[in-house]
Amino acid sequence: MDLSNLKPAEGSTKDRKRIGRGQGSTRGGTSTRGHNGAKSRSGYSKKIGFEGGQMPLQRRVPKFGFKNANRKEYKAINIESLQIIAEKFNLTVIDKDVMVQHGLASKNDLIKILGNGTLNAKLEVKANAFSKSAKAAIEEKQGTVITY
Repeated sequence: MDLSNLKPAEGSTKDRKRIGRGQGSTRGGTSTRGHNGAKSRSGYSKKIGFEGGQMPLQRRVPKFGFKNANRKEYKAINIESLQIIAEKFNLTVIDKDVMVQHGLASKNDLIKILGNGTLNAKLEVKANAFSKSAKAAIEEKQGTVITY
């Protein structure tokens, strides 16, 4: 052991820079906060959208209409698409997993079946909602409609 391979003991040094400990530390005085202003003071927190006293954008832009927070948005799928999948993959039961697997919907979508197109196969269809025409078209072919 000699002076060229000395190093401090493990855990004895800190990476954090100590501020506000006098001018000799080079981080005294203003403690790296610059001079004056709200940012130099304790308790400062910038509000979201604050623009230095200028009227914020979200208050300048005109607002109108109504947004319903409780609105349910459905992914619309026509029975025509169900017919194509049933023929192509020889299916009798079509549920959410099948629709996600074949790219008709995402796994987090609420699914509503609509009555556009024609249905030739007897299908058991499971979805979150059905239109009257879709329900009638499926039941007309002795299929079953299951809402979950």
